[in-house]
Amino acid sequence: MDRRTVLKGLAGVGSLAATGGFSMPALSQGASARTLRFVPQANLANFDPIWGTQYVVRNAAALVWDTLYGLDATLQPQRQMVEFEEVSDDGLVWTFRLRPGLKFHDGEPVLSKDVVASLTRWSARDTMGLMIKAIQNELTAVDDKTFKWSLKAPYPKMLLALGKNNAPCAFIMPERLAQTDPFKQIGDYVGSGPMKFAKSEWVPGAKAVFEKFADYKPRQEKASWLAGGKQMQVDRIEWVVIPDPATAAAALQNGEVDWWESPIPDLVPLLKKNRNVSVDIGDALGNVGSFRMNHLFPPFNNVKARRAVLMALSQEDYMRALVGDDTSLWKPLPGFFTPDTPLYTEAGGEILKGKRDLVGAKKLLAESGYAGQPVTCLVAQDQPITKAQGDVTADLLKQLGMNVDFVATDWGTVGSRRAQKTPPGQGGWNMFHTWHAGADCLSPAGYSAIRANGDKAWFGWPDSPASEKEIASWFDAKNLDEEKAAIARLNKAALEDVVYAPTGFFLGYTAWRNNVSGIVKGPLPFFWGVSKTA
Repeated sequence: MDRRTVLKGLAGVGSLAATGGFSMPALSQGASARTLRFVPQANLANFDPIWGTQYVVRNAAALVWDTLYGLDATLQPQRQMVEFEEVSDDGLVWTFRLRPGLKFHDGEPVLSKDVVASLTRWSARDTMGLMIKAIQNELTAVDDKTFKWSLKAPYPKMLLALGKNNAPCAFIMPERLAQTDPFKQIGDYVGSGPMKFAKSEWVPGAKAVFEKFADYKPRQEKASWLAGGKQMQVDRIEWVVIPDPATAAAALQNGEVDWWESPIPDLVPLLKKNRNVSVDIGDALGNVGSFRMNHLFPPFNNVKARRAVLMALSQEDYMRALVGDDTSLWKPLPGFFTPDTPLYTEAGGEILKGKRDLVGAKKLLAESGYAGQPVTCLVAQDQPITKAQGDVTADLLKQLGMNVDFVATDWGTVGSRRAQKTPPGQGGWNMFHTWHAGADCLSPAGYSAIRANGDKAWFGWPDSPASEKEIASWFDAKNLDEEKAAIARLNKAALEDVVYAPTGFFLGYTAWRNNVSGIVKGPLPFFWGVSKTA
């Protein structure tokens, strides 16, 4: 019996109780309707939205902390905590004023000093924040509600930087929390957003709980992604961590949970047969699979070893492992940018097209000087996207003749360990798998994975001056034609230097009980506007 048959069988008969999971508390009809039970993509192992870039942390943080601006469904930044902004004629001074009535969860007002501290911490870790920091004169509080960012050179994409949805977002914390070293995790979670984090109920690996903040002051506009009025229709959101997909499917069908963020494609046909469950594509902009290599240590510090991976890598193998045989759910991706969007390009993508050249890849690997040392592969087993890719990679690297050190672990551990720059045999790593939301891969703005500025780059720390030159060209572009030309050159340079290896483009599902309404497609689960009947 194959894996898919086993999963479908278990999903059809199991439940949290029957499979040894935790028992669900008995709730009255009214209380049940005010509590939304949600199965996230992975365990919330840590909860500092600036310290790392994991989507599961960003998704939880979007409930707890608000932002100055929010990206809407048209991909435009809109005012959120800000009442108005002004920019000087020369583009060097930005002045912002906060909306009245903003409060933190401890009852204290949100002040300019809190914003200044929050942006200072954020700009030390975020790619766009680092760009602003490099041209900053000063970031100061003018008064309790007004702050000013003075620059040495114009930065036209300021509002996009402050409102973008990819991690780390510019979440606003109390000054005392924001003064935490950006390379150390915060230990308290007082937020500015529509929900409070119930720290006392947090059980990593099992659940996280969020409670409605009565004093949150939403905007009057209709909510759109991270922008507009974040009106909460439920009083309590329980994140129920269920690593086993069959158990999650059974829990959804039995009404033990209300919304499953990322059901695996194997189980979607079964879910669609249940008249109490709805299933749809979660985000039309999809996802980009990623094979991330460590450029600091052998073998992947040598571009020949990285290019050997591209020569042998079959995107079809990866995509079928992820989404099965439904070809409508994936596309080959000879590049880094989201298909069917204005800046999509295949320039320089020949190495990922056509028949895979295993012989040529082995020859190139030998030329790189690879001498049989272990290649440490971090593969999260509790995240279906990373597990599926990791299984394909283990086979691929073995075919290339590599000595595979397969570290089967959890997503939280990957999130911590991938930040380590120690050698692979001393707690470090050679490669890990992840994915990037298509909404994050529309352009270089906020696309941390495409940056190749060495020590300041994302995990793997690629150093590709040619790529960085074209990223700068895109930021300086005067029109769409210039942007497209810069992106074509960037795609070519990033593939030549193998900033990372794209494993393909794929769509993912989300599923919910039919007594839940208001679910919106997008790059993260938007809980505002979501309601539930008993």
